[in-house]
Amino acid sequence: METLSSAKRVVVKIGSALLVDRDDGTLRGDWLCALAQDVAWLRTQGKDVILVSSGSIALGRGVLGLSYADLPLEQSQAAAAVGQIRLARAYEQALDPHGIKTAQILVTLEDSENRRRYLNSRATMETLLNLGVVPIVNENDTIATDEIRYGDNDRLAAQVAVTVGADCLILLSDVDGFYNANPTLDADACRYDRIDQITPAIEAMAGDGVSGLSKGGMITKLMAAKVATAGGCAMAITEGSQQNPLKMLSEGAPCTWFTAQTDPQAARKRWIAAMKPRGQITIDSGAARALNSGNSLLPAGVTQVEGNFGRGEPLAILSPEGHNLGQGLSRYTAGEARAILGQQSHQIEATLGYPGRAALIHRDDMVL
Repeated sequence: METLSSAKRVVVKIGSALLVDRDDGTLRGDWLCALAQDVAWLRTQGKDVILVSSGSIALGRGVLGLSYADLPLEQSQAAAAVGQIRLARAYEQALDPHGIKTAQILVTLEDSENRRRYLNSRATMETLLNLGVVPIVNENDTIATDEIRYGDNDRLAAQVAVTVGADCLILLSDVDGFYNANPTLDADACRYDRIDQITPAIEAMAGDGVSGLSKGGMITKLMAAKVATAGGCAMAITEGSQQNPLKMLSEGAPCTWFTAQTDPQAARKRWIAAMKPRGQITIDSGAARALNSGNSLLPAGVTQVEGNFGRGEPLAILSPEGHNLGQGLSRYTAGEARAILGQQSHQIEATLGYPGRAALIHRDDMVL
């Protein structure tokens, strides 16, 4: 429980079976209002909150009168299109009484694998959080096909947690933790309160999901835990159908915690440091001092740009004497970087013909 109380940025995954009544395909409004209370409670503690929510297809198929059996791709995407607008509205209406603004973000696996899209998603979510908004994230089921799908929101939630540097991920599930056997089939199954390392023996214990609305089984939750904990984010699996599940978790509700292997910032820095540079930039002495003080790298401090790189690709940062100071992810292409070399931030729009970002490399995307 200390993990949730000490967290600064929390990602919560909500499954379809919790949000949508299977009998008639309608939203469980009372449950959602109670969850909204929990979100407001977390925010009064100064925590950022992001919700990764399933439910668009489940809601849409109810409106369209479609079967709860597996749907053809076209019908699934049609149901998602109908349900997504209702899902977003439901969250907006549930959180508005608490003075909380919401935003909808739809992503696919392709968005996180493409570095430029990844940086755009990260920047957008960071801006929303800084503005006090609660982002509602879902897979873009209206366009996603198998080759660009996450396929389940457990892994999507883990990727979102790593993307935004969250230190706590909570999977609200139809089970109250990770067991050594399926508790619905084995009365002697035992729940783990804490898992510090996901071993092959732990993986062998994972079984299939039992919910008729959700696709993720325990194996997908373990995959999510691997991604999250490697990125410095602790993860909990807890039963979410009761009212106020996050408050209940903080008060000792049954769960399994997967402990983080590092902290989010260190994990991100290690990821950036391991990349092979696609180009290099030389900076002046003033910029070098600014970087050592924890500032971002602005175009005004750049004296030379080498290489052919795209936005989001890693660059080596060289001192005036040619010494390697570190590396970071560029917010501009090579051509753009050369065009704004040495310029003040307010001059960028006039040079490029469109508003640009103030920093060439942001301090969060840099390791020295």
